[in-house]
Amino acid sequence: MSAAAANTKPVAELKKPIPLPFAYTFASGAIAGCTELLLLYPLDVVKTRQQLDTAKTSTGMVQTFKNIVAQEGPGRLYRGILPPLFMEAPKRAVKFAGNSSWGAVFTNNGQRKNTQSLAILTGCFAGATESFVVTPFELVKIRLQDKNSSFKGPLDVVKHSFKTSGPLGLYQGMEATFWRHWWWNGGYFGAIFGVKSQLPKATDKKGELLNNLVAGTIGGFVGTALNTPFDVVKSRIQLHGTGEWTYPALIKVAQTEGLGALYKGFAPKVLRLAPGGGVLLLVVEALSTVFRGYLGPPYI
Repeated sequence: MSAAAANTKPVAELKKPIPLPFAYTFASGAIAGCTELLLLYPLDVVKTRQQLDTAKTSTGMVQTFKNIVAQEGPGRLYRGILPPLFMEAPKRAVKFAGNSSWGAVFTNNGQRKNTQSLAILTGCFAGATESFVVTPFELVKIRLQDKNSSFKGPLDVVKHSFKTSGPLGLYQGMEATFWRHWWWNGGYFGAIFGVKSQLPKATDKKGELLNNLVAGTIGGFVGTALNTPFDVVKSRIQLHGTGEWTYPALIKVAQTEGLGALYKGFAPKVLRLAPGGGVLLLVVEALSTVFRGYLGPPYI
């Protein structure tokens, strides 16, 4: 091999962008998550109320929203926002950083071509990782969002959990949270991979942003369609601290309330997470581009 040929290989390799350092991935995910949460949180409160309603004939999304405002005041739509707001930075950071890390594992640092199957698997493992971070925050949020909640605030929930269930009390519903995030992330990242492969290749930055918004929105819808039943039983398990296992709980809900009960809260959930998924991907990709420009080669 000539000296000229030997010198060209490292240059070619340097032109291929490499994953951003964890700190930058963390920042991108955190900012994206907080943006989405602040915009769409009231839908999460409505979703939780519907999921906790065990009546066979449940109140619709719009009426639930009206009831909360009329009976409890508009401020109730933001009750319980502090735990998810504190959680949002590590949650979204772990989601995207975990997806990047697991993607590197399954593709052998890019040596193996990524496929939709690998994208789904990567998403599932990223979701599993994420679930360990979010479970305590989710439990506090659910107990504050409940219509009959008498807790004064997040710390009151934490104190009560420690008093009644010990140090691991905040991890009640961990197994259900695991499956909720496993299926959502698998659907989300898998759909994004599939949709992007079908969209026309972007020729400019505007087209790239539009593709990310479309792919992220569809990914959010698919993830929500897959994980809503798991979210329903997770909310109930965490509210009551029953210690039930997820799949038997799914069967129990279907038997006592009908299959439709497994999709209680779907409308506000999908209205939040479909566009929310688009917002997440849009902000993450936009910030990643900014960070890559700041860091320079080999990140661009």
